[in-house]
Formats: sequence, structure tokens, C-alpha cells
Amino acid sequence: MTVVGYARVSTLEQDPALQHDALTAAGAAKVFTDFASGGTAQRPQLTACLDYLRAGDTLAVWRIDRLGRSVEDLTRIVNDLADRGIQFRSTTEAIDTTTVGGELVFHVFAAVAQMERRLIRERTMAGLAAARARGRKGGRPSVMTDQRRAAAAAMRAQGLTLNEIAASLGVGRSSVVRALVKPHSSERPAAPSSSR
Repeated sequence: MTVVGYARVSTLEQDPALQHDALTAAGAAKVFTDFASGGTAQRPQLTACLDYLRAGDTLAVWRIDRLGRSVEDLTRIVNDLADRGIQFRSTTEAIDTTTVGGELVFHVFAAVAQMERRLIRERTMAGLAAARARGRKGGRPSVMTDQRRAAAAAMRAQGLTLNEIAASLGVGRSSVVRALVKPHSSERPAAPSSSR
């Protein structure tokens, strides 16, 4: 029997070391790590981890919300594991699906993780709506100032490519593209094939 760990952090800036340490302490011989939001369907390391597991193994996570945040997703994964003869364990919530009580606790925590995700989303949306009502926009300020927009338009008129304009202004190509597209227009700026 092998314990295999799965860790997930939401961004590349976050450090999965805490999860790795807990999983190693729980006996994980190997740990797969994704850098992705829990709501994201594309988690290549989770796919690799699930493929790696064999009958008799145990999948361990630091917390149940590292595996997924919807009850349906969590239940599907854990049921698929059970069908393959693989156990599931969460080190923080002390969930162990080898027992009937552990299965019950798993379903309770899965529902709580889903509720927590929905509450975070609701609070975020309410905060953004309140900020908009006060005239504020969400997100980071644009790197394209009025001066940079004017310079980008002038360089484009001279025939420079989008990549050349971006390099000249010290910004990303996508920032130049957004700056040159008129608001509410579905048109993209005319670009020669060499601009890519």
C-alpha cells in the first residue's frame, strides 16, 4: 500500500511547502502539485496523480478543498477511487473513507467546502458592485497611460508591428492590442502577418 499526496495552490506565487510537509508526515511517498484554482477543470497534476494510483493505495490531501470545491466533483473523484480500491484521506479534517463514519464526514466537509466557495464568490461580487456604485473599477490600473496610447497609435500609423510597439513602450503585446481597439468595438486593429 502506497500513500500518494496531492497538493494544490491557487497561484504560482503561493508556496505549497506547508501541504508538502503535512503530506510527507502522513507518509506520502510521492506528491503531485497543481498551481491552479480549485474551480479550474484543468489540473494536469491531479490527472497524473489519479492515473498513478493503484488498488490498495491511499490518496492523501492536506485539506479537502485542495482536491476540489464542488460536492459533485469531490464525490465523483472519491467514488471513482473507491471503485478502483483506492482510499482517500484528508490530514487536516481527519477524513478517512475506509470507515462508514469517515464517509459521512467526507460528505459533510465536501458540502462545507462548496458553501465556502460560493460565499467567497458572493462577497467578491458584492464588493465589486459596491465599488462600481462608488465609481471605482475593479482590477489593476492599465499600464497604457494616455501618453502611451497616443504613442502606440502614432507608431501603428507608421507601420510598426504590435510586437515592435510593445517592445518600444515596455509593455506586453496584449496591452497594446487593447489600447488600439476602440471601446465597444469588435474590430481588432489591422495587423500585418509579421506582427505576431
